[in-house]
Amino acid sequence: MALFSPPQPFQKSLSVGTSLIALAALVALLYYGRDFFVTLIISAVFAFILDPVVMLVMKIRVPRAAATLIVLGVALVGVYLLGAMAWTQLSTLREDLPGYSSRLSDLWAKANDRLDQVERKSIEMLVPKTLRQQGEQIQQRPQEALKARRSKARAANPPAQPPAPIVQEVRIHNDPKPVIATLYGFAAGYFHALLMASFIPFLVYFMLSWRDHIFKSFLRLFEGDDRYVAAKSWSGIGDSTRAYVVGNFLLWVSLSAASALAFFILRVPYWPLTGPLSAFFSLVPYVGLPLSVLPPVLAALAIPTNLKIVLTLVLITAALHLIAMNFMYPKIVGRRVRLNPLIVTVALMFWGGVWAQSA
Repeated sequence: MALFSPPQPFQKSLSVGTSLIALAALVALLYYGRDFFVTLIISAVFAFILDPVVMLVMKIRVPRAAATLIVLGVALVGVYLLGAMAWTQLSTLREDLPGYSSRLSDLWAKANDRLDQVERKSIEMLVPKTLRQQGEQIQQRPQEALKARRSKARAANPPAQPPAPIVQEVRIHNDPKPVIATLYGFAAGYFHALLMASFIPFLVYFMLSWRDHIFKSFLRLFEGDDRYVAAKSWSGIGDSTRAYVVGNFLLWVSLSAASALAFFILRVPYWPLTGPLSAFFSLVPYVGLPLSVLPPVLAALAIPTNLKIVLTLVLITAALHLIAMNFMYPKIVGRRVRLNPLIVTVALMFWGGVWAQSA
């Protein structure tokens, strides 16, 4: 039998080739089925977030199916209230957008004027007066010659009279579109996304209510010692994933509340929207600090404000970010999860690119 066995380098090459083919097939499967897998993963994330609450409700002797239904109903009401509040803030922001744009334009013009003044003062301090005069004369000579050539060309070739405009009667037909056609045209672009999102509550319910049944069905695939190893691996993966998702969610909620309260005290516009947004950006690894500062600073620029308020916002946001990442994150997430933030970020970038909609 040893004479007919393939050589060891060939076995290694075959193993590497099989692994690469399996990886390519997995990436292709995830790409072409990205809508299904994205919906499934979002449902799993919500299931991990709500599972501790379901376990808490079950302690008062409520069946798992009923506890899941109660928790899911409360969660849907909360999501609806948060969505309504966010929609109100976005509607207000859209109404104030013209004034906000003019305010930013004025600030940009003032900043350019100050930069020009600083540049002129620097030139006056560094360059002697005689050299500045010579430079101005050199710049004026080509402009004077160009003006002289243009005046000669205009005298030789007077501009022709424009032809008389032709006035035509234009009839505009304002045929009102049916309401159903208008609504269909608006919702057609979001129909697929809305259809996939409609499955999320049902998937979350079945993941929570059938968790024990799924676990038992998974263990039936193994026998003997493999069943023990599979159960231990399942529990470890579930605990780590639950700790990571729930920990980040609790950290985002607490940081959102603290940021929104600070922005409300400083009278920052749209504080119910900028607080959670700043907290969400703060959770981004490595670049969370500069990203978390942008929402409150941009919102504060919409009103007449001074430099002290902007600096106060930057300092408060930076302090909240440092406290959350250096003290709260290790206690809430770091003790149970041993994941490198860089690896998590690279994985999110890769799978986000795989699942991105093709142009």
